[in-house]
Amino acid sequence: MKHDAPWGAAPHGGGIGARDRVPLPQKVGYGMGSLIDLWGHWLYPALAFHVYNVFLGVAPGLISTAQMIKVLVDAASDAIFGWLSDNTRTRYGRRRPFILVGGVLAGIGLPLMFAVGRGWTDTEYFVFMVVSTILYVPVMSCFNMPWVSLGAEMTPDYHERTNVQSVRNAIQKLPELAMFFAAQFTTLAWFHDADGKPDILRGAQTYCMLLGAVMVVVAIAMFVLVRERYYVNLVARTQSHIPFRDTLWRTLRCRPFRHLLCMNLAYGIGTAMVAALGYYATVYYVCKGDITLATKWNTAMGLSGMAFGFLGILFFNRVARRYGKRIGLGVVLTLAIGAFIGDWWLYNPALPGLQLLACGFVAFTGAGFWTLYNSTLADVVDYDETQTGQRREGSFSACQSWISKVGIALGVGASGWILQFTGFDSKLPVQSEHAIFMIRILLSGIPVIGLVMALVALIRFELTERRMQEIRVRLEAERGQV
Repeated sequence: MKHDAPWGAAPHGGGIGARDRVPLPQKVGYGMGSLIDLWGHWLYPALAFHVYNVFLGVAPGLISTAQMIKVLVDAASDAIFGWLSDNTRTRYGRRRPFILVGGVLAGIGLPLMFAVGRGWTDTEYFVFMVVSTILYVPVMSCFNMPWVSLGAEMTPDYHERTNVQSVRNAIQKLPELAMFFAAQFTTLAWFHDADGKPDILRGAQTYCMLLGAVMVVVAIAMFVLVRERYYVNLVARTQSHIPFRDTLWRTLRCRPFRHLLCMNLAYGIGTAMVAALGYYATVYYVCKGDITLATKWNTAMGLSGMAFGFLGILFFNRVARRYGKRIGLGVVLTLAIGAFIGDWWLYNPALPGLQLLACGFVAFTGAGFWTLYNSTLADVVDYDETQTGQRREGSFSACQSWISKVGIALGVGASGWILQFTGFDSKLPVQSEHAIFMIRILLSGIPVIGLVMALVALIRFELTERRMQEIRVRLEAERGQV
């Protein structure tokens, strides 16, 4: 049965009210932040095993440990910048200055993540990885926390929030494609050495320079395009200072947020633990160790993921509009379980094209999950305002990031050791049958466990569309419309 229609300036039963709609240029400006977010956070992990393990021969356990340290530092710096942006007051707003400065510095710093030489020891590579990421992480937090917070305050409408996140995730398909193409770029003929072998390190350095330049331009464009609705109409006039301790402890006292956070953790940890296994399944199972061929398939899988991701955004937006975001998330998680189980059959050396479906199905559900999850987080902030009288988007974004990244850090940290547990040996061009079997079974099995736990957390989540209608009426009666 269809839920009550969204409220706003339009009569009950109508569409989204005119005052609640976010102009398309602002939606696009906000969505462009996904380029900086995705490349700044995930390009390095996507290339780390490809460069440091496959090309330079560094032990995978050291790589995943360095990435775990990176995520732990990231979680701490996120808390600081989320709190700072909640309490900042400038003529340009409380989010936009951080977005500009952080985005520009992130673009400049990206190429430095692979500024290493050849012939170093494993220890030297490990130290460089740790030091460089510790320096880069606060720069990304400076951009990311205000940007995520901004997404929760662009509109008070239940469904327009999903539309904002849909545009963001549609734009995100472009940087996702660049992520999939990254490995193939490093093997292009431009980067072959005198023996005709790809110089993967030089390719990675060049690619990061190109994408870093794009990030700088995007940060400037975002500063021009986006606006801060709640800052102009509410926060700058009335809101008091928010203590730093509230970023974590008072935020965690919000019951709906705890349930949403548990769902995020279960989803994130389950998928992070096998983040590297898909790449190795393609290289060493489907492509029999042919790295150049595997990177071409990786790019094709990126195209498939982009196409399926677009479909996922449209499909789950429609489901959420008809049945509410809570049911929409339930459908997402159920289909995601089927997608990961299907990986067992879709990674197939006899039919390598099936990989396109493996990546596509995961992208289809992933696009739906993050679209509806981020939209639902904005609803949680409204609920918290009824309890505290403050708009604390930064606190919620920071707390969510802090907790979820600690969890994901454990998953990422475990991923390299999981790979070693399978019996994988980077010095062997062809892996043993046991190693291939373990990679395949863990790639399918571990995420399913996390997704089932995410479903359990979702069942306890209480903010339905009808409840959010009631909360909005109460808030606007107490502090007026924004």
